[in-house]
Amino acid sequence: MAESLKYRRVLLKFSGEVLRDGKTGECISSDVVMAMANKVKAAVDLGCEVAIVLGGGNIFRGATGALAGIDRSSGDYMGMLATIINALALQNGLEKVGLPTRVMTAIDMPRVAEPMILRRALRHLEKGRVVIFAGGTGNPYFSTDTGAALRASEIHADAILKATKVDGVYTADPKKDSGARRYEALSYRTALDKRLKVMDSTAFAMCMDNRIPIIVFDFFDEAALERVITGQPGAGTIVADVEDSLSM
Repeated sequence: MAESLKYRRVLLKFSGEVLRDGKTGECISSDVVMAMANKVKAAVDLGCEVAIVLGGGNIFRGATGALAGIDRSSGDYMGMLATIINALALQNGLEKVGLPTRVMTAIDMPRVAEPMILRRALRHLEKGRVVIFAGGTGNPYFSTDTGAALRASEIHADAILKATKVDGVYTADPKKDSGARRYEALSYRTALDKRLKVMDSTAFAMCMDNRIPIIVFDFFDEAALERVITGQPGAGTIVADVEDSLSM
């Protein structure tokens, strides 16, 4: 099955908000966790090696805390701890569907998760384990987008798959503007110039330097993830170098 894949090793990037229960407001919905786990399993069953980075915004955001008077560094560390909580929740869901999983954190807490050691992470991926990278980069002032770009670069991921609630990048918010147009492909420079907010500028720079394409897609579309990793057209928006975009 792996022969049919366009992307054999991917890093899935989720915002923490996707875990929130929209009806009750609970920060981690067990139903959402299990839905995510089943979709990740489908990708692994196709032969794809999957790493995951989760945000922590469903629990706490460092930048938001700073606005409320919390020291930015302290707030960012609080946000990093939130990503570890989310990682443990997703690990539980993945193991319930039969996937071997490891949580690796940039903040040492050996009783909870493994430390982020690159060679060990690569070995886990080669053995078919899903690796969840938590704790961001381990440093304040860096977003989980940047953490995702860093980890994708380190593990030589073929692509970053940014899981969202829309089927790509649009010229405007499609929920507010009926004339919004979806991009099939974008260069990094265009995305930056138009301030399309696919990822933050630091994450973009790292992806540009390492020529890692970013694919924005609707994770809640049942077939979208499979279509993305097998390279089917129209499954999302590809953000890459101009020449790479033209060849995809």
